[in-house]
Amino acid sequence: MDLSFTPEEQKFREDIRAWVKENLPQEISHKVHNALELTREDLQQWAKILGSKGWLGYGWPTEFGGPGWTAIQRHLFEEETALAGAPRIIPFGPVMVAPVIMAFGNAEQQKRFLPGIASGEVWWSQGYSEPGSGSDLASVKTKAERQGDKYIVNGQKTWTTLGQYGDWMFNLVRTSNEGKPQTGISFLLLDMKSKGVTVRPIKLLDGGHEVNEVFFDNVEVPAENLIGEENKGWTYAKHLLSHERTNIADVNRAKRELERVKRIAKSEGVWDAAGDAYASRFRDEIAKLEVDLVALEMMVLRVLSAATSGKNSLDVAGLLKIRGSEIQQRYTELMMLAGGAYSLPLIREAMEAGYQGNFPGGNAALAPLTSTFFNMRKTTIYGGSNEVQRNIVAQTVLG
Repeated sequence: MDLSFTPEEQKFREDIRAWVKENLPQEISHKVHNALELTREDLQQWAKILGSKGWLGYGWPTEFGGPGWTAIQRHLFEEETALAGAPRIIPFGPVMVAPVIMAFGNAEQQKRFLPGIASGEVWWSQGYSEPGSGSDLASVKTKAERQGDKYIVNGQKTWTTLGQYGDWMFNLVRTSNEGKPQTGISFLLLDMKSKGVTVRPIKLLDGGHEVNEVFFDNVEVPAENLIGEENKGWTYAKHLLSHERTNIADVNRAKRELERVKRIAKSEGVWDAAGDAYASRFRDEIAKLEVDLVALEMMVLRVLSAATSGKNSLDVAGLLKIRGSEIQQRYTELMMLAGGAYSLPLIREAMEAGYQGNFPGGNAALAPLTSTFFNMRKTTIYGGSNEVQRNIVAQTVLG
């Protein structure tokens, strides 16, 4: 196993870096590097820029309009865009539902849905979690009843990230109560502008609106929007979740945020204060985080190396999710510790008005720290809680 990059791969990295530098809007990059809130327009602007280049679906094969990059090239693309301060690609369309449509959808569905995803024009949302059905996804209760050439959908989804922007939703629905719970689930594509769809915001601790409840009241969905076979949706959901959990590891964003930890620590005097025991211990914690991040990156590269060489890729999606999500929480904790008391103020109206820590001795990167810290508490829960993932990893290794 060779984890070093070839000259061709290094050239690919340089080309990506140059293109991103030329095409990534500076105002968006500034927001990302300073953890400022990104608007819908910011996110979709970058998605459309990538889409016009054919890179929003950067993991797609050429037969579906993607660049056909190798696993290594996809990794390098992710790293260069993250380090440059590009927004993270909203995964629900290009990273999650698109592979399901490619693998299990029919030709007409592929022709109908994939172009809008690839261009960044159509915003997709995820309809998985329900009240009482999060980690136990097989217990979903949202019901879809077949009536002629359509399904009538009733029920509720929750924690729908950025669902207020959604044009379409991929939805796990119950079409049968016979047999095991997993055997009665279907995978349905639903137009969120349909009559009977209601999106209600869930306000977060920082006053933000990132997640939602979505209610379905006799929503009519054409039967042609069913992916694959009825009652086989659990199979398709597992295919999708393997993409989500690998994506959650997000090693490249963590590398960017580690550098931000160091910047804050240096600006707040907890990095190199001579003879300061606290600064010394703080640097130790950053070093531990950096070691763990390198280890996570090596694990990712091992998976990529196996895929590139044609060997069976290591089935470590759950393990990547566990380690990646824990690292995300740790770097936000270190940022809070570095900022000290200046990390605590969280006045959303002031932040929206442009206030970014312009107090005596303050650092402009500090104001959003509390919001980021709270937000990252979710990472060990969504995509399958880490407790459940540990059980899955143990069963895989121990049998």
